[in-house]
Amino acid sequence: MAPPKAVRTISQEAFDELVKENVEDLGMDPTEALEDAIQTLTLQGVHLSGIVTSIGEENPVIQSLERLKELDGDWKDENDVKEIVEWLVKLNDACNVDGSGNAAIATKNGAVQLVCSICSKLGNQGLVSALKTLVSLLHDLQSTEIFKESNGPKMVINILNKRKENLSILNSGFCVVSAAATGNEVLKEAFMNLKIDELILQCLREFNRGSIPYLYDALRVLLTSDDNRVVASEVRNPEFVTTIQVYGYARRFAKIGIVEALVDSLHEGIKAPNLVSASVALKAVAVNDEICRAVADNGGIDAILQCIDDSGEQGEKVVARTCCSLLSKLAGSDINKSAIVDKDGMDKLIKLAMRFSDDPTVLQEERGISCAEANAIMVKIVKLLPYDQEVMGSSGGNNFLQKCEVMSLITVLSLRSPHNAARAIEAGAGDIVIQAMQRTILLGNGIEKLIRKAKIYKSCKNAATDALRDLGLDNYNL
Repeated sequence: MAPPKAVRTISQEAFDELVKENVEDLGMDPTEALEDAIQTLTLQGVHLSGIVTSIGEENPVIQSLERLKELDGDWKDENDVKEIVEWLVKLNDACNVDGSGNAAIATKNGAVQLVCSICSKLGNQGLVSALKTLVSLLHDLQSTEIFKESNGPKMVINILNKRKENLSILNSGFCVVSAAATGNEVLKEAFMNLKIDELILQCLREFNRGSIPYLYDALRVLLTSDDNRVVASEVRNPEFVTTIQVYGYARRFAKIGIVEALVDSLHEGIKAPNLVSASVALKAVAVNDEICRAVADNGGIDAILQCIDDSGEQGEKVVARTCCSLLSKLAGSDINKSAIVDKDGMDKLIKLAMRFSDDPTVLQEERGISCAEANAIMVKIVKLLPYDQEVMGSSGGNNFLQKCEVMSLITVLSLRSPHNAARAIEAGAGDIVIQAMQRTILLGNGIEKLIRKAKIYKSCKNAATDALRDLGLDNYNL
């Protein structure tokens, strides 16, 4: 992989000086001088992220940082702490304004280092505000690298270990872990070296499940391979290396007992506030056959099937989809496939699919094609849908996607198992596949337009082209 192209940057002082020269030397008014400076630098390829490019009032980020720096250097009493919290809230609000670029401005002006320093000094009062502000600052790789260099991981773990009695602080702290570790393999490793796995398990066991929602998100992020940087010059496939690392982290989590703790969350049923989060986290942990079987051994399959059944009855589509996705991952184990089928899993899945069959966009019976073609079309449409949530509409698309999710899971269960395939047909899977095999109804419901809409996305183009071809359209390449 070629080294990343160098990005030209400019300091705030140099930018301000250029605007000043436009005013004093060229006689421009302030607005014109600012616009000219921005245009000139942009044409020269200068990256202006983190530069204050407004005129008039002082930027709220700079104003907040200047006052926070003064207070951080010399705060004396509770009144100073209250003022620190007020300025942290202002900074947080400014950084969360969409399209403002304020988070980048804050990062360039030392905000990450400053807020890390404040977090390490605050007691319980104000710490939640400080941690929330830190989350808003950790918006890209540059900011997370500064967090690492500021000894941020150790600071956060110290807070989490010492403030276990305060659930708000715990939740905010795990939110920082999620923000910092996203897309940064080095920080994932740093947190793991600080034994965050043991801390997460301890919190799951000691506190009411659902009381620390960001704990599950932190677990998921730590086990997600999402750092696209080259981790070593001699490595030809860095993505493979990061995948191996998070695979090792998942095994570490499983070894200390995280599977049992997460499965316990599933046993609380469909009304548990953390059910979806726990399911997503458990899916991230289940990286090999041994862990998948451990989930089953702890009653995980029974709990998931019950949630799937209940979600269909109560119309909880998000829960149903998440549980189907988790069950599909667990079905990667042949032993689990048999267990799912033996526990009437096929019947429950078919029942779930039929409950979502009343939407006009869900396929109806008319004329058939081969099962292989039907399955290919369904799988390809499933791949397209997540890239544009508006493709299928707010209601119809969810039902159609739900049905495809179920059929995809049934396909997994039937792989290498004629017995399971026969059970699927007995349960009614054949009827659903026949519904999916109707070119005329598919096209009549506007599926071509929907697929072509998704085809404009580069990542969807090949799958969309294949789907149009499988539908028998001569102009599938257009």
